[in-house]
Amino acid sequence: MARLFDQALGAYLGLAVGDALGATVEFMTSGEIAAQYGRHRDIVGGGWLRLKPGQVTDDTTMSLALGDALLDGRRTGRPFDTRLMAEAFVQWWQGKPVDCGNTCRRGIMRYISDGSLAGPFNEGDAGNGALMRNLPVVLATLGQPQRLQEVSLAQARITHHHPLSDAATLAFGEMLHALLSEGEPALVMPACRQIADKWVARHGVFRFEPYPGRASAYVVDTVQTVWHDFFVSHDFESAVVGAVNRGGDADTNGALVGMLAGARFGAHAIPRRWLGKLDRAICLQITEQTSALLAATDW
Repeated sequence: MARLFDQALGAYLGLAVGDALGATVEFMTSGEIAAQYGRHRDIVGGGWLRLKPGQVTDDTTMSLALGDALLDGRRTGRPFDTRLMAEAFVQWWQGKPVDCGNTCRRGIMRYISDGSLAGPFNEGDAGNGALMRNLPVVLATLGQPQRLQEVSLAQARITHHHPLSDAATLAFGEMLHALLSEGEPALVMPACRQIADKWVARHGVFRFEPYPGRASAYVVDTVQTVWHDFFVSHDFESAVVGAVNRGGDADTNGALVGMLAGARFGAHAIPRRWLGKLDRAICLQITEQTSALLAATDW
């Protein structure tokens, strides 16, 4: 159990530190990052959102909102209730988060307007907003692959309804379940690669070798960037630094590769200088929520 907690906490803290590191250089090009920072590797805040050092963005705070909804559902006898998730997103948005993507905003406003838990297919919904926040669902459904799929799609379609968004969310969830399993550690990375290859076979646009070099918020670019840096790196720091220095949607790419690398290497592998800068309240929320989500994975 101690190993599982270290890896699950590593995934959640990894998401947050990747978010905080990447937010500084979000929407910059790799050339602009190199000119201003050399190799960007320190949590210093700033960026277009003018963040304080260690402050996180919607990647982390939307995940925490979703996790709170899952735990609220368990407490009130409404496990995995999609309406509770939608209400949590509304409350999150009404709390004036530092940032909110256009597709997430549109979906939340639709729910406020008509109460629907999913909109129709929309070609513009192929962003990475549903993927970026799904970690709490992964933790709450360990050992339950069918429930992982059902709940992942339910939370995703509150704001995003596109087959590529769906596929990316499911693929990352499946990979995280493999990383957090009790299987032989030497076999985990080959299993992850098999999962990636399976989803690439289903959706050829996700092919990441050779790496196409695009790091935008389009979910295809996100998958390619995150998988490339995850699979070529051999430690937590190099994976996250590699992803955020590509620019583009650097906070989300950093968060997602940090999530995967954190699950692989554990919380103990995250650089202390990064954890020391991360917002203390966010660290506490993440630690408490991780423990609570793991406390009952047989909901």
